[in-house]
Order: sequence, then C-alpha cells, then structure tokens
Amino acid sequence: IMFYICFTYIGSHIMNYFNSKAKMQHELNAKGSGSELEEFMALAVLKQQEQELKELFIYQGAPGMWDEWLQFQVEARKGRDKAAAIARASHLRFKQKVGDIVNITLAVILVSTGLFAVVGLLWAIYTKGQF
Repeated sequence: IMFYICFTYIGSHIMNYFNSKAKMQHELNAKGSGSELEEFMALAVLKQQEQELKELFIYQGAPGMWDEWLQFQVEARKGRDKAAAIARASHLRFKQKVGDIVNITLAVILVSTGLFAVVGLLWAIYTKGQF
C-alpha cells in the first residue's frame, strides 16, 4: 500500500521524466551541433536514471510492474506520435487555407485592376472630345 501511495504521489514526476527523456532524445538526434561527448553523456545519464527506476519497480513494486511500465511507455509514445501527426495535418490544412486566401485576394486585385483599366479606357474614349 505504501508503494502505491508513493507512486501515486510521484506518478506525475515519472511521466515528466518519461516525456523529458523522449524530448531530450529527439532534440539530441535533431540538434547535430553539439559535441558527441555531450550527447553521449546526456544519454548515459538517461540510461542510469532509467535503470534506477527499473530497480525501484522490480524490487519495491508489484510483480510485472516493470513490464506494465514498458507497455505504458509504448502506448504513451503512440499517443504522442498520433497527436504530432494530427498537429502536422492541421498545420498543413491551415497553410493550404492561407494559400487559398492569398490566391483569391490576388485574383480579386488583378481582376479589379483590369476592370478599372478597361472602364478608364472606355471612359476616356467616350469622353474624348468633352474636356
């Protein structure tokens, strides 16, 4: 029971760690400008922290809790990937709508300018001798 209370209390911290780990790995892979030693050391710290968490689950948790945690991580990653895919799709739709609005605006401006020129020309022809 004490174990459950402790994990209930630190559950949000564990999720923050997991999310930070995924974010850090993504940033390290995408960054490319840092030194290889910095990247290696950051990943080593992550591995050590994960090993400590594994030992906590195995030795103080319920049987199979580490395997459940690994499965939970997989599901959470899938959820984040799905959310990222939805965000990308939404961004693409937004860019398409903005592009459509710009194209329509340009078309209206061109048509208006053309009509203005034609009307001005017709008016000049019609009123040619009346100035």
